[in-house]
Amino acid sequence: MILLVTDTSGRNGTVALACAAGPDSSDFKLLETASLSGGAFSAQLVPQIAILLANNGFTKNDIDGFIVVSGPGSFTGLRVGLAAIKALAEILQKPIVAVSLLEALALSSGAQGKVTSTLDAGRGDVYVGEYLLDGESAQVAAETLFARDAFLKSADQRTLVTADQSLAELARSAGHSVSTVDPVTVEAIARLGWRKLQAGQVILPEQLEANYVRRDSEIFAKSGS
Repeated sequence: MILLVTDTSGRNGTVALACAAGPDSSDFKLLETASLSGGAFSAQLVPQIAILLANNGFTKNDIDGFIVVSGPGSFTGLRVGLAAIKALAEILQKPIVAVSLLEALALSSGAQGKVTSTLDAGRGDVYVGEYLLDGESAQVAAETLFARDAFLKSADQRTLVTADQSLAELARSAGHSVSTVDPVTVEAIARLGWRKLQAGQVILPEQLEANYVRRDSEIFAKSGS
């Protein structure tokens, strides 16, 4: 199986090709990756996909599925990236797997039980994901946005996972248990997406939406409107 993996959630992006022996196989590997420059995703994404396919002797018709980071992250980057994948998946009639960066970060720690993962959202805010981890699976409790000085309240009785040293130091100074990990790689995204695909956690193109992550108050306001 040939899988196309994309992440346009950050300042810069990544697109990759991955290969698996079959839907029930653990034999999974990245074939090639390419970087996307910030501010130019719309111009670079589709050409880079074509280049990766050609470099490995494939065409778009050989793609068996799509793994895409759905957020949280850049509004413009996610919108551009997801629009391209939705179009390709609709044309090719292939499944999509959406991956949360917060979930991938939590799982990368190897921790078990109640875990809170955090990403710097800029402008004094922090993306926060709360999960119950069991082996390589994650049950989502919540994914929200907190002010930097308030996010620690969500980490009570949980292991806090982050790749941001300043967030780690802030949490440790408040007495929290912290697991500092490397930033999420495209390989980690691909492998998480592959496990989700094997578990049947796929969506249709029209169901793919960006997970921008909102504050609790914004979620409640939206649900009550």
